[in-house]
Amino acid sequence: MNKHSSSTSIPFWRDKRVIPILLQIIFAVIVVLAGVFFFSNALAGMRQIGMVFGFDFLGKMAAFDIGDKVIDFSSKDTYGKAFIVGILNTIKVAFIGIILATILGFIVGVSRLSNNWLVRTVAAAYVEIFRNTPLLVQIFIWFYAVFLSFPVIEKSLDAFGLFYFSNRGAVIPWLGLTSSSFIWLISFLIGIILSIVVWKIRIKRQVETGQRKYPFFWASGSIVSLLIIAWFVTLESPFLLSIPEIAGRGYLGGYTIGPGFGALLVALVMYTASFIAEIVRGGILAVPKGQVEAAKALGLKSPTILRLVVLPQAIRIIIPPLTSQYLNLIKNSSLAAAVAYQELVGVGITILSQTGRSIEVISIVILVYLSMSLFTSLLMNIFNKYSQLVER
Repeated sequence: MNKHSSSTSIPFWRDKRVIPILLQIIFAVIVVLAGVFFFSNALAGMRQIGMVFGFDFLGKMAAFDIGDKVIDFSSKDTYGKAFIVGILNTIKVAFIGIILATILGFIVGVSRLSNNWLVRTVAAAYVEIFRNTPLLVQIFIWFYAVFLSFPVIEKSLDAFGLFYFSNRGAVIPWLGLTSSSFIWLISFLIGIILSIVVWKIRIKRQVETGQRKYPFFWASGSIVSLLIIAWFVTLESPFLLSIPEIAGRGYLGGYTIGPGFGALLVALVMYTASFIAEIVRGGILAVPKGQVEAAKALGLKSPTILRLVVLPQAIRIIIPPLTSQYLNLIKNSSLAAAVAYQELVGVGITILSQTGRSIEVISIVILVYLSMSLFTSLLMNIFNKYSQLVER
């Protein structure tokens, strides 16, 4: 009874179960109070100079144009639509950059462990050069020393009549939508779902019978079958190939990669890939050597060992730091303002200079980057959870 009464008489501020929660509540209150204090001061300063906080300016005419844009935009559109264009430009460079940086980073990371001296040395030199050079310097080099140094459009560099390079950027063949593109897309998505089901069924039968059931070929055949059905239904290809050509002082057809976007994308990919390469190398080296030796003892070839034994185990180590590099790439895209590529920050700076709404513009930029980062982290955490070993 004495022990029970003494345990129940412990004050809550000394209870080890309550103290962590209490400290978190106190910290949250301090952060909220600090935010309210700074925000109140900002509003008071705005009132002193005759300004009112609000986002009504987003409905006013922007009176400026954006060169590189994903959707139609003109100077007669609103500031709100200008922000949407800037957000889409940021998403475009981040999405493409993440894909290319991941591919290049994995190739370089694996090459650093190659038995070939030349391949290993070139990969190491690439990592050391691009990882230790400031990103902004790399953007300037690609912009001024590469893209702007191309000849004028009348003397464009021609590659097989498909690619053109001039000081206005690079033009590449592009795919255009047709009236049947939606049907093809639906057929492709259904084919993917069907292929996953077929893959699991064939794998299960292969494990149960011990006989090869060729799951890859059956899964691929499912997708091909759906696409063949789509062809007979539409009698039309899913895309139209647009081949670029020079017309006076401009290009017709294809897709133009502007100097700003091109320099930013190449710099982000090369810079981020150098860090991803080291993450991949570290993840591979973290796999126990006994796994590789056991695979060799079974007679597996090196590429097969890497694909089926090493990478499935290394990916669990690679994903968390890889997520950080993805977030860095998204935030580093804000350096696009240095080469006149109008993504979110560039558009925000232009709007801020015209309207003077600094707090509102900065708040929008912060919220957008925060949302993009949280969404990327969510996807990577789901992938990380899916790739983890399930303990029995």
